[in-house]
Amino acid sequence: MVNPTMDLMEWLRKQLEEADTDLLREMMRLMAGMLMDAEVAAICGAEYRERSEERVNSRNGHRMRPWDTRVGSIDLPIPKLREGSYFPAWLLEPRRRAEQALMNVVADSWLAGVSTRRVDKLIKTLGIEGISKSQVSRMAKALDEMVASFRSRPLDAGPYTYLWLDALTQKVREGGRVMNVSCVIAIAVNADGHREVCGVDLITTEDGAGWTAFLRGLVARGLSGVSLVISDAHSGLVDAIAACLPGAVWQRCRTHFARNLLCKVPKASQDLVATCVRTIFAQPDDKSVYAQHQAVVEQLEARFPEAAEMLAEARDDILAFASYPKAHWRQIWSNNPLERLNREVRRRTDVVGIFPNRASVMRLVGAVLAEQHDEWMVCRRYMSLESLAKARMKKLDGNAIETAEKEVKELVPAAV
Repeated sequence: MVNPTMDLMEWLRKQLEEADTDLLREMMRLMAGMLMDAEVAAICGAEYRERSEERVNSRNGHRMRPWDTRVGSIDLPIPKLREGSYFPAWLLEPRRRAEQALMNVVADSWLAGVSTRRVDKLIKTLGIEGISKSQVSRMAKALDEMVASFRSRPLDAGPYTYLWLDALTQKVREGGRVMNVSCVIAIAVNADGHREVCGVDLITTEDGAGWTAFLRGLVARGLSGVSLVISDAHSGLVDAIAACLPGAVWQRCRTHFARNLLCKVPKASQDLVATCVRTIFAQPDDKSVYAQHQAVVEQLEARFPEAAEMLAEARDDILAFASYPKAHWRQIWSNNPLERLNREVRRRTDVVGIFPNRASVMRLVGAVLAEQHDEWMVCRRYMSLESLAKARMKKLDGNAIETAEKEVKELVPAAV
């Protein structure tokens, strides 16, 4: 059999000698070509130009296909077959929706008069040489329909035992000036134990009216069975939760509370205080949680009275998780899925900086959330069905805190 390929070391030495060759781009093209050749050889039952009785098909040249990558656009030669067709779906799968959204934002920015320098930076980040107007129109139309359908879908996978709420600030150009708008996001754990992005919306100001309208929209779409809501201590949000989700318990987000608490402590002592507060959430049962909370408050009173007072007043808000199964404690306050999702959204939106309009914000953020929602639906359960059943069956007794307080004195350790 004739081997038509060149020795890899000889090829690399030749590429390095040519100064006008983009080595990284050529290496990616070569690697992709070798993988496609191997797959086509398996389909044909024989290697290229190999004589074999097991051959069932043969090649018929190549067709060039542009491949947009982070290192630029590559003309990728895709093998053709004499019988049937071949397409490397593992390599040239339809463009991810978030990537489409970012391309649409680039085009919208271009049409809205954003500086060429910013637009060039976005295009280089994507690794795309250019976008035609007709392509932008087709992609934007399809993406907007997908995001609208995702945002308005019925929430029929309940009951949603746990609900997380948060808002992200984005910069938008409106009326010739740059304004801040709030992108509110809600995720929950459905009856099957999977995380689900329940809704996303844009509000001008993060106030009680905006949050109330958002939560009422979720309830109208089918949000039900919410037992615990985790969010920051925004007064408008807390009031909206009480008005729209009666019977749900509010848990103050541990991350947001820790930031607010450390503002009342000198910088040199913040690590010490943060470590003490973390011990509250590392206890084996609910009684020990309340006991450790009291111990930390007493320890902070001597040196940091303002922090101790704030921690004591927030006891019921930050310890609401203790009334739920211990198997869920880490998911509720330590491994907050919304915090990670926010970082992913900001990673995409920070590339844009200032959006040309609100529609472009919803297009990009909605596509990112829809993409994450699909990944959550196919991954393993976030919470087991047995523990969720216990959480739904557990009756929240109003005397639970008082009962725990009576035993605090016996359980308070001598030191943290």
